[in-house]
Amino acid sequence: MTFRELHASPFVMPNAWDAGSAVILAAAGFPAIATTSAGIAFSMAKGDHTLPDGAPAVSREAMFERVREIAAASAVPVNGDLEDGYGAEPARVADTITLAREAGLAGGNIEDFDGRELYDVELAVERIVAAREAAGSEFVLTARTDGQLLRTSTSLADSIDRANRFRAAGADCLYVPGVNDLDAIRLLVQEIDGPLNVVMGLGTSTLTVADLQGVGVTRISLGGSIARAALGFVRRSAEELATKGTITFAADQIPQAELNVLFARSSKGEH
Repeated sequence: MTFRELHASPFVMPNAWDAGSAVILAAAGFPAIATTSAGIAFSMAKGDHTLPDGAPAVSREAMFERVREIAAASAVPVNGDLEDGYGAEPARVADTITLAREAGLAGGNIEDFDGRELYDVELAVERIVAAREAAGSEFVLTARTDGQLLRTSTSLADSIDRANRFRAAGADCLYVPGVNDLDAIRLLVQEIDGPLNVVMGLGTSTLTVADLQGVGVTRISLGGSIARAALGFVRRSAEELATKGTITFAADQIPQAELNVLFARSSKGEH
């Protein structure tokens, strides 16, 4: 099934940050995976965004080097976290989409946030129009609006309006991160004219896959949640070793022989 066809019914799409995590997630049976700009940045010992200006901490060139590795290793379609398209100008966004297609991605997200503030809605729409023109017919374009995530004065109605404008401009899937209330998510599903992506694992939300799919969410992603959890495991392991001199954490490792077989099959294209 193509990535576009997947959006006709609910599915879960966890996020990888390198080729190894991509192989493990795909082997778990998910029909698609995504990249995470946060997870990739953290793996490079960089912040998700630079401080205090908020621009992406990882250059487009460095990000796409990793993205290509993830796409090449994955046995299933890969959706790319493409930030804001790495530039305000519609032409820059179109160029990023072209690079995404060349990298082997099946789809990608474009944000309406430049790291400091939301783009003017008219410019944001122009950016999606340019992205759609560059995307072709098979690439699944997701338009993300960040007003709710930023906790600004942006109302939910304004975010819905932006999402619907992006849909009319050619977006295939819509994404409004930062909404963790189930009733509000139900409203998004009802009011947005297109498939909705919801990210799990932000903040203190305890929503489950069943909760979200029960109110009509089409696509569920994880953002940097698994990457952050992996780094949390590294820190807990280090603290145990440093303070107690024990390695009980090793009980949770995947056996080396199993990893060898899994990655050997992947490198041979035996997915």
